[in-house]
Amino acid sequence: MSGIMAENEAKIKYLYINTIGCQMNVYDSRQIEKKLKASGYQTTDSIEKADLIIVNTCSVRDKAEQKAFSFLGRLINLKRKKPALIIGVGGCVAQQEGARILKRVPFVDLVFGTRAINRLPGLLDKIASKRYRLVDVELTETIDESALVANMENTHQTTAFVTIMRGCDNYCTYCVVPAVRGREISRKPADIFKEVQALVESGVREITLLGQNVNSYGKKESLCTFPELLAMLDKLDRLERIRFTTSHPKDLSESLIYAFRNLSKLCNHIHLPVQSGSDRILKRMNRKYNRQEYIAKIDKLRGICPDIAITSDIIVGFPGETKSDFKETLDLLETVQYDSAFAFKYSDRPNAPATRFGEKVSDQEKTERLQELLILQEQFTRQKNTALVGSNALILVEGLSKKENARSEATALLDVQWTGRTSTHKVVNFQISEDALNRHLNETDLIGRIINVSIEVAFAHSLWGTANEIAPGLSDVKGGKSHAA
Repeated sequence: MSGIMAENEAKIKYLYINTIGCQMNVYDSRQIEKKLKASGYQTTDSIEKADLIIVNTCSVRDKAEQKAFSFLGRLINLKRKKPALIIGVGGCVAQQEGARILKRVPFVDLVFGTRAINRLPGLLDKIASKRYRLVDVELTETIDESALVANMENTHQTTAFVTIMRGCDNYCTYCVVPAVRGREISRKPADIFKEVQALVESGVREITLLGQNVNSYGKKESLCTFPELLAMLDKLDRLERIRFTTSHPKDLSESLIYAFRNLSKLCNHIHLPVQSGSDRILKRMNRKYNRQEYIAKIDKLRGICPDIAITSDIIVGFPGETKSDFKETLDLLETVQYDSAFAFKYSDRPNAPATRFGEKVSDQEKTERLQELLILQEQFTRQKNTALVGSNALILVEGLSKKENARSEATALLDVQWTGRTSTHKVVNFQISEDALNRHLNETDLIGRIINVSIEVAFAHSLWGTANEIAPGLSDVKGGKSHAA
């Protein structure tokens, strides 16, 4: 019997994935896992155990690209010990660099682009049987749905990402997305609905719809609009919450703004990247809106949904950005007062038009501007978090906090710290009162439930409180939203 077990163990192939970058890469890595499971691969957290190692890369910023090549460099000794080990590079850097990666990293076996995931099994078969290196960076014009909706086994997850479109047609001058992910293409609404439905049946209670610009979903293909897609998903039983990212300000329609008021499951949060507060720089970036138009849409959002949380992306030190331009960005922050913002120093990216722009800002100046901006934004984030102390918020329980995951499983539920998010996407860590645990005495019962938390302490990037009531599902509580948070 032990010999048979050992033989079966030997037949299992192990896959290790290192995912770098955005939520879309997280989603793509999940698709890779599902696609390769049918080929006999089982995922592992042990890199030494792996028969196949894939790094799913990001090229939006130079730091992410460097991180990918640093990871690859650390694999050389493992490759020497295990010559049959297959090492693959996928994602945006793979699409951008193609065969150059094989020259730069001689022990890489496979380079596959952002639209080659469905071709992975065949590529790996060729490498395993003929032991030659392959590159596949063809940008197909269609999305193969078969891989996206298959193998929807129980995920044991509360939240999940769902890509609704790929590529981008906006051509912002700093951005490489059109080059590495191709032109914009939307999935059919029926296929998206089918995938979300399968996720909900497997236990998922919150989904985040992904796209480079979800606001333009379906326009090229004459499909339903993005607000219509949201309304369709809003009717799904047992789905508690809907989120989406990212929105382009130029395409933010009134119908989408009103969706925050009209759709019960749509969370009170929008990520609306502004990138700069200077009209001159926005024009150089090819953003196709100006400062006044952006602020008008912010005002409209807050008028329709007063509790909405608004977050943003900002680039400092774009070529030609003067001190006066930067001050306009700081002034925009003062005007809008975001709940939080991701700010980055501009860096030249291959194939992006801004790489050829003159008037580069020095790295020292970019660093100083970034710090000044972050300090200012920190004030607004703290103010908004502090204003929630003493209120109640409905939290979707995601599990134990990072701190508690390291503790003994024997720890009483009453004593551990849980974590989840408000409708406005704020992280809340909390303990549960004894009364709230009367009918929910194990972890499985709590994860995925809406729970009412009294906010007691505000931190820079999170909140803390005590849960006093485990709420019923959305059949009884509209939207899982909290007007307090």
